[in-house]
Amino acid sequence: MNPDKTARDARSNRPLLHSTRRQFFADAGFSIGGMGLMSLLADNQLRADDAAVATDPLAVRPTHFPARAKRVIYLFMAGGPSQLELFDYKPELKRMSGDVIPESYVANKRFAFLKKDAKLLGTKRDFRKWGESGVEMSELVPGFGSIADEVAVIRTMKTAVFNHGPAKLYSNTGFQRFGRPAMGAWVTYGIGSESRNLPGYVVLQSGPRGPRGGTPLWGNGFLPSTYQGVPFLNTASPILNLASPDGVDAARQQDFVNTVNDLNRARLKQVQDPEIATRIATYEMAYRMQSSAPELMDMSDEPQTTLDMYRADPGKPSFARNCLLARRLVQKGVRFVQLYHTDWDHHGNPGTNLGKPLEDRCQEVDQPAAALVKDLKRLGMLDDTLVIWGGEFGRTPQGEPRDLIGRDHHIESYAIWMAGGGVKGGQMIGRTDDLGYYAVEDEVPVHDLQATVLHLLGLDHLKLTYRFQARDYRLTDIGGEVVNKLIA
Repeated sequence: MNPDKTARDARSNRPLLHSTRRQFFADAGFSIGGMGLMSLLADNQLRADDAAVATDPLAVRPTHFPARAKRVIYLFMAGGPSQLELFDYKPELKRMSGDVIPESYVANKRFAFLKKDAKLLGTKRDFRKWGESGVEMSELVPGFGSIADEVAVIRTMKTAVFNHGPAKLYSNTGFQRFGRPAMGAWVTYGIGSESRNLPGYVVLQSGPRGPRGGTPLWGNGFLPSTYQGVPFLNTASPILNLASPDGVDAARQQDFVNTVNDLNRARLKQVQDPEIATRIATYEMAYRMQSSAPELMDMSDEPQTTLDMYRADPGKPSFARNCLLARRLVQKGVRFVQLYHTDWDHHGNPGTNLGKPLEDRCQEVDQPAAALVKDLKRLGMLDDTLVIWGGEFGRTPQGEPRDLIGRDHHIESYAIWMAGGGVKGGQMIGRTDDLGYYAVEDEVPVHDLQATVLHLLGLDHLKLTYRFQARDYRLTDIGGEVVNKLIA
């Protein structure tokens, strides 16, 4: 802790360095010993100030102001879906297809693979207006079209990073390098979780491989490890090493857990290390999850009509099954559920192009994501459940000179959609130029989206901070403004 600054509780932002300690600091003559003792005193009070957190790191905590959303389901499309084939129709781009892009667009720009004289590529997909609101989307996503009046499509997202791994980190943690907490970790750190038998932050994966960037995408960074995302496997036993060893019955295991936790509590009282509180909570949670996790994965209680709506096969891993699991998780109080689905990196190679591979990806996610929104609404949960769909960046208006039709990574503008949780549906936010290259109205940087998500959860992104290595960190780094047009 930096003794030159007032210590603050990261959740409430309350000053913790009392006047008596300030006087002690003055009496110590700013000596090195005095500074060290002050730091220890302030640090101990910082950890002990929130008794609930000391005993239960995932205890529900008050928000900075009334929340619109209580939970988040983030459908992350790893690879960068093409906004020009899905959400941002550009007739002028179609008219100019095959022309070299004007120099004014690409001066001083860097691309992952393209040269600056690449030719423009108009979409071959038809668009139409959906719902009473007339939100414009592609023929490839009729499921999204069926929930058009519930969603807000942002067409002018902007990121700062054009390679997959760093861009995913930036989208999820607010920074392009390893070591920062994921959004779900920040959320569970800020307001805890309503689930006593499952982790506060759960990760589900589908597609041919895991997302580039790996586990740091849902890591806790410098936050206590209890806030990291817990990946669930697509099996009856979703968490590795959760089952008891052969020969260990429930009574023996309970004795073991109680004994270990008694030792950990004694050590926690002595040294006030928050990681020990995490260890206690983890042992207790794991014990409870031995029954709750397999029960969650057993979908025999789901009506066939619900399975058909999601197009989910209970015995087969898929994005559809994960969408249904996400709904079941938030029903049980899980605060943040993130679904990663690959493979959206459509450069123009066999298997990764804007033809059948794009159609296949859309068919895999379109109906299940729409079913999730409809199901939440049917259950009366959509109003306080925030659903987000989108990837780490978009695709260029220029085509790639490969064997098949594809586009390169594009960071200047891309599209996502949001529904529920206080979002004003039935609208398209932002407008790009005639070629779909730059935002010309309502640009939304990644940090603005993150600030808005926290705001909907009742959290001020400027106050949700954590002190690490003598400075305060936050999800939005040094940026972030709430996008008020998104809010109902």
